[in-house]
Amino acid sequence: MDKTAIKTFAINSRKKLMEDVEYKMSLVGIDKDNIYEPISSANGIETYQLGGSTNSIYDNDISKRERLVKEVKQKGFENVVEEVAYTWFNRIIAIRFMEINNFLPTKTRVLSSETAGKIEPDIITEAFDVDLDYTQEDKELIFKLKDENKLDELFRFLFIKQCNKLNEILPGLFEKTDDYLELLLNISFTNEDGVVRQLIDTIPEKDFESQVEVIGWLYQFYNTELKDETFANLKKRIKISKERIPAATQLFTPDWIVKYMVENSVGRLWLEGHPNNELKSKWKYYVDEAKQEPEVEQQLITIRKESEILKPEDITVIDPCMGSGHILVYVFEVLMDIYVSEGFTEKDACESILKNNIYGLDIDKRAYQLAYFAVLMKARKYNRRILTKGISPLLCSIEETNSISKEFIEELISQDRTIEDAFNYLISSFKNGKEFGSILTIKPIDFEKINNLISKFESNNNLTKLKYLDEINLLKNIINQSILLSKKYDVVVTNPPYMGNNGMNPNLKDYIKSKFPLTKTDLFAVFLEKGLEMIKDYGFNCMVTMQSWMFLSSFEKFRKKLIETTTISNLLHMDNMVMKIAFGTSATVFRKINLMNYNSTFYHVKLSDVENDIVNPLFFNDKNKYIIKQFNFDKIPGSPIAYWIDDNLIACFNNTNLSSLGDIKVGLQTGENTRFLRYWWEVDFNNIGFSSINCEDSKNTNKKWFPYNKGGSFRKWWGNQEFIINWENDGEELRNFKKSVLRNSQFYFHQSLSWSKISSGKIAFRYYPNGFLFDVAGCSVFVDDYLNYIFGFLNSNVCGNILDLISPTLNYEIGHIASLPIIIDENKVEEINNIVLENIKICKDDWDDYETSWNFKKHPLLKFNENNLKNSFKSWESYKKEQFNQLKSNETKLNNIFSEIYDIDSNYNVEDKHVSINSSNYEMDIKSFVSYAIGCMFGRYSLDDDCLISTNSNFNIENYSRFIPDDDNIIPILDTEYFEDDMVGRFVEFVKICFGEETLEENLEFIANALIKNNKTSREKIREYLLKHFFNDHKKLYKKCPIYWQFSSGSNNAFNCLIYSHRIDSQIIARIRTEYLHKTQKAIEQRLLDCENLLNTSDSSSEKAIITKEKNKLIKQLEETIGYDEALNHVSNLNLSFNLDDGIKENYSMLQDIIISREGMKNKKINLLKKI
Repeated sequence: MDKTAIKTFAINSRKKLMEDVEYKMSLVGIDKDNIYEPISSANGIETYQLGGSTNSIYDNDISKRERLVKEVKQKGFENVVEEVAYTWFNRIIAIRFMEINNFLPTKTRVLSSETAGKIEPDIITEAFDVDLDYTQEDKELIFKLKDENKLDELFRFLFIKQCNKLNEILPGLFEKTDDYLELLLNISFTNEDGVVRQLIDTIPEKDFESQVEVIGWLYQFYNTELKDETFANLKKRIKISKERIPAATQLFTPDWIVKYMVENSVGRLWLEGHPNNELKSKWKYYVDEAKQEPEVEQQLITIRKESEILKPEDITVIDPCMGSGHILVYVFEVLMDIYVSEGFTEKDACESILKNNIYGLDIDKRAYQLAYFAVLMKARKYNRRILTKGISPLLCSIEETNSISKEFIEELISQDRTIEDAFNYLISSFKNGKEFGSILTIKPIDFEKINNLISKFESNNNLTKLKYLDEINLLKNIINQSILLSKKYDVVVTNPPYMGNNGMNPNLKDYIKSKFPLTKTDLFAVFLEKGLEMIKDYGFNCMVTMQSWMFLSSFEKFRKKLIETTTISNLLHMDNMVMKIAFGTSATVFRKINLMNYNSTFYHVKLSDVENDIVNPLFFNDKNKYIIKQFNFDKIPGSPIAYWIDDNLIACFNNTNLSSLGDIKVGLQTGENTRFLRYWWEVDFNNIGFSSINCEDSKNTNKKWFPYNKGGSFRKWWGNQEFIINWENDGEELRNFKKSVLRNSQFYFHQSLSWSKISSGKIAFRYYPNGFLFDVAGCSVFVDDYLNYIFGFLNSNVCGNILDLISPTLNYEIGHIASLPIIIDENKVEEINNIVLENIKICKDDWDDYETSWNFKKHPLLKFNENNLKNSFKSWESYKKEQFNQLKSNETKLNNIFSEIYDIDSNYNVEDKHVSINSSNYEMDIKSFVSYAIGCMFGRYSLDDDCLISTNSNFNIENYSRFIPDDDNIIPILDTEYFEDDMVGRFVEFVKICFGEETLEENLEFIANALIKNNKTSREKIREYLLKHFFNDHKKLYKKCPIYWQFSSGSNNAFNCLIYSHRIDSQIIARIRTEYLHKTQKAIEQRLLDCENLLNTSDSSSEKAIITKEKNKLIKQLEETIGYDEALNHVSNLNLSFNLDDGIKENYSMLQDIIISREGMKNKKINLLKKI
C-alpha cells in the first residue's frame, strides 16, 4: 500500500473540496462573514451578486439554500464547509472502493473506466444502461447534457443519482442528497488536478482491492492539516474544541497490533471454552497463557466452564472509539473464524455478526460513516447479498441533545408523564455529548417505552411530526447510542484518543475530574478506566495506549487499582516510533477479575524489531517473553509496571530507603529567571559570594550574587556550575517577588548530591560543596553520614537499573530518589570513599580546565613546560586519555562493588559516552587557546597569575608584566592589516611570549591548521578565523552571553573590533569611532587611491581585473563605514550607562537596532554589534 500517495491525495483533497464548497457557497450569497440577501427575486428565481457578475438559482435550489442558511447559522460557516467536504470525500472514496471490488449493484464504474486509458467514466458512456431510477425529466437532461458536451455537469448529475441509489443499501453513508449537499458539489472527471482524477491517477487500484483498511488510512490522512493546526493552536493555549477532538486524537492502528489485540481478547475469550488448535494456529499473534500456579489454574478452570456454554452469537464486542472501523473489521474476521469453526456457513455467520456481535461508537460522524461502510464491505466479502438484507450494523455516531427544543420535549412527554424522569435523564446526559463521547455513563432505563412513545407520536401527529422531524430522528439516534452505552460487553477493544488535560476544553476537563479522578491527566487513561466499567465479569478490556499509565506518578493510584481489581493477561510494550509516533505505547489485555498469583505475559518491542511496518509473529517466542506476577509491582515504590524486574531487584526494596538516611528536597523557583539569574561570567566576579554555609552567612558577605544549582546536562561527579542567583540581603528582592516559590531554605548553601530532574538519557549525580542555592530542576540530596558511599551508589549502574524500574520515563522526581534502597556494607565503605573522592577530583579538574569554570586558572596547554605547542598538545592528549581511562575504570569498579552488595547481575561496563570528562580535541582545544589568548589581551587573564584578574572596569595595567593587555579595551580585527597592533599582531606576540621566538612559526602553523582548512599562510588563516569565526564560537561557548563583543560595520567587513564587556565605559563608543573607525576610513581611502594609480599604470588586463575587483570591494566598504559612523556617533551622544548586573543580553541590546535618519531617505536600522 502506497501510504505516501494516499496521504498526499487525502491532504490535497480536503483543501480542494473545501475550496470548492466555499466557492459554491459564494455563488448563493454566503461567505465566512456574511449571509447576503438576493439582489433580485421573483417566483422561482433568486439572483446573487458574485464579484463583478451574478448567479441565479431556481425552484428546488432555493429551498436547498434555505436549509443551508439554517445550517450555517446553527453550526457556523467553517463547520458546515468542513462537514460538506468530508461527506463528499467519504462518498467518493467509498464508491471508488466499491467499483474496484465490483460491489456496485449496477456493476458499472462511476469514477473511472474498466477500459485502460479511457478517461471518461463508464457511467457516462453507459448512462442509459445503468439502473438509477431515472425519471423522464432525468433522461431528457442526460440527452441534453450529452448533446451539449457538458460532460462534467452530466458526471455530477449521475454521481448524485448513484449516491441516492446507494441509499437503498448503505443508508448510513449515502443519505438522500436532495438537499444543500447537492448544491455544493463541484467534482469533475476532466480536471487533472481535481479530486476524482487525482484519486484515479495517484492511488493504485491494488491498494483498494479487498483492502478496506485503505479507508482508515484515507480517514487519518484527510485530517492531517486540521490536526497540525489544532496542535499549533494548543501551543498558543487555545484548547481543543469538541469539533476538533477527532482530528486531534485520531491515530490509525497498524494491522499487526490490531491482530494482537483482537486475537488475545476476542480469540482468547472463545478458545478458553472451546480449545481449537486450528484456530490458534491461524491467529498468528495469539499468545499462549503462561504456566500458572495450581491455585490460579483452579480459578481459571472455573472461568473456562462459563466460557464453554458461550455460543458464537452470544459474544459481544465493542470499540467505543471506533474511528474508521479498522479494529472492528478484524473483529469481524476473527468472529467469522469462530462461527465457521462451529459449523456456520459464511452467509449465515455474516448476518449474525452484524446483528449480535459487533458494536461501535464514535463522536465523529465522518468516522462513523466510514466504519459503517468498512464493516459492511467486510460483510460483503463473505455474503454477496448482505447489502440487500437491510441489516444496519450496531454502530452509532454519538449525538448531543443541545438542539432538542423544550417545546418538543413537552409535546412528547405530555402524552405519557410516566416517562418524564427517564426522558429528562437522557436529554441532560447528552448535553454537549460530542465533547464526552463514550466516557459518558448511561444507566439502563425503559428504552422500549420511550421508543413506543415516539412511534405513537409519529403516527398520531402528522403536522406536528413534520414540525419536529429533525428532532424525532435525532432522538431515535440518542436512544440507540444510549442502549449501546448502557450495555455490558464481553470484550472492549480500541485505540482510544490520546489527549493530556492541558488540551481539554473546560467542560471536558471538569467532567473527567469529577467522574474519573484517578485517570484525569489524559483521555486515553480515562477510556482505559471506562473500558473496565463496560465489560462483564471475566470480560476483556484491550486497549493500545501511551505507556505513561505504566510508570508516571500521576497514575500511581490508578495502577494500584488495576493491580488490586483486574488481571493483566498480557501486555505488549512498544518503544518510541514502533507505532510511528514519538512516544512509547502499550497494548494491554486486562481481565475483569483479580487473580492474585496469575503469571502475566509481557513483550517488549524495540524499533529494530519492526520490519516493513510489522513485527513478525515469530517475535512472540519464549526468548522475548517476560513472565511476572502483577502483585510484585506493588513491592516497587510507585507500583510501576516494571515487568522486567527479577527477584533480587524486588528484594532490594526491603532495605532502608534513602529518605531515612537524609533529606531529598526540591529547590526554589524564581518565577522570572531573566530577572534573578545570570551566568557567573556576566557580572563582576568580586560581587559573587562563594562558600557561604547558610542564609545568615550569605547575608554577612554583603555580596549580591551566589552560586545556583540549576541542574543541566548529563555530567557525573562534578560540574554544571554556571549559574548565579540574586540573593542579596538574604534574597530580599526574590522573597518579595510574588511569582517566586522559595522552598526548603534551611538547606540553602549546604553541601549536597544533586541530579537534573529531567534528563535525555541516564541520570547523573554531582557533588555541590557548601555555597549553592538550588533550583526546582536541580533537586538535591542532603546527607551527613556515608555521603561518598551513597554518592558512589547513586552514580552506579545498579542505581540506574533500579531507577529504570521506578521511573522509566527519564523524569526523575524527588519521590523516585527518596525511595531508592540503600544497603550499607561497612567492609566496602573505605574503598568506595576513596574511589568516589578520586572521581570527584578528576571531574573537577576537567571542569576547571575550561574557561567557563569560575575556578579556571590557566589554559591547560601552558601547563606542560614544552618548548612548542604541538608537544604541549601531545602531553595534554596523553593526560586526558589517562584521566578518562582512570575515571572509566573507577566507575566500572563501583558498578562491580554495588552489584555484589545488592546481589544484582548488573552490567559492569561503562560506555565511553557516559564518562563525564572531555577528551582532547585538536580543533576545539586550539580554539580554546585562542580564546584564552584574547582574554589575556583584554586583561581578564594574565600569564603572571593563575586566576581571573580583571572582571570589572577597575582595570590596572600594573598587574601585568609578561604580556601587557590592551590599555583602551579596543582591539581591531580587519581583513587587511591597517593597524600594526591589531588582534592578529597581538596574538602572534602572545604565542611568541608563551613558547619563544624560535618555535613561533611552527606554533602558528599548528594553530592555523586547526582553525582553517585552506592554502593560505598561517597568519592569513588566523586573521580569517578571528574576523569571521571566532565570535560565533565564543557566543556558543558562553551560551549566547558573550563577554567579548564584536563591533562590526556589516557584511563587507569594512570595520571590526573586539571589546571586553567587563571593562566597558561610557566613552568607549566615541573612542571606537574617532580612534579606530576614522583611521580605518582613511586607510581605505588611501587604498582606493592606490588602486586608481595602479589601474592607470598597469598594462596587464588580468592585473587590472584583480585591481578592479579590489577597488569595488573598497568602495562598498567605504560606503558601509559611512552609515556605521553615523550610528556610532548617534550612540556616543547618548552617554549610555552599562550595568554588569543587568546581564549581557540587556547591555548588548543597547547597542543594537540603532535607527539612523537621513533627510530625504528612509530610516535605516543598524546593529553596532554582531548578532547573538
